[in-house]
This record gives sequence, C-alpha cells and structure tokens, in this order.
Amino acid sequence: MKAIEVTGRIDSQGNLLLDEPIHGNTYPHQVRVIVLVPEQAEAEEVDPDDTPVEEIKASLRRALQQAKAGQTRPLSELWVRIDAE
Repeated sequence: MKAIEVTGRIDSQGNLLLDEPIHGNTYPHQVRVIVLVPEQAEAEEVDPDDTPVEEIKASLRRALQQAKAGQTRPLSELWVRIDAE
C-alpha cells in the first residue's frame, strides 16, 4: 500500500477538503483515508520562529522593488550588520 500525505480540512457537512490536489497517477479504485487531528494544545501552539506567509511575501515584494530601483547596499555592509547581532 502506498501513502500520500496531504493537508486539508473537514467542513461542516463532514466532507474532507484537501488544500492541494493530488497530482500524478489517478486512483480509480477505492482508497483508505486516515485523518490525524491535532489535540487542542497542539493546534494552539505557535512557533515564535514561524513568520506568517503574508509577512514573508510582503517583505519579498519590498526587496524586489528596492532592487529594481537600485536601492541596494554593498554585501560587506550587510555582513557587518549581521556580525553585530
């Protein structure tokens, strides 16, 4: 038996909604589904090192705009700032 790991949610009607489609082979036969649900404490845990995706995207957009505008710094200057932390 082959395992495919995906994430998703269960809606109010009890339907499993996958976050991403399963690409590749089609599986015309019946499949088995095991649903792993995090305990309440696990679901509430927030890793302080995890930066929200939207914040990362916004930062990358700003960096690209700055690079296109020629607003760059020498690499040696950046290393000095990193070493100071």
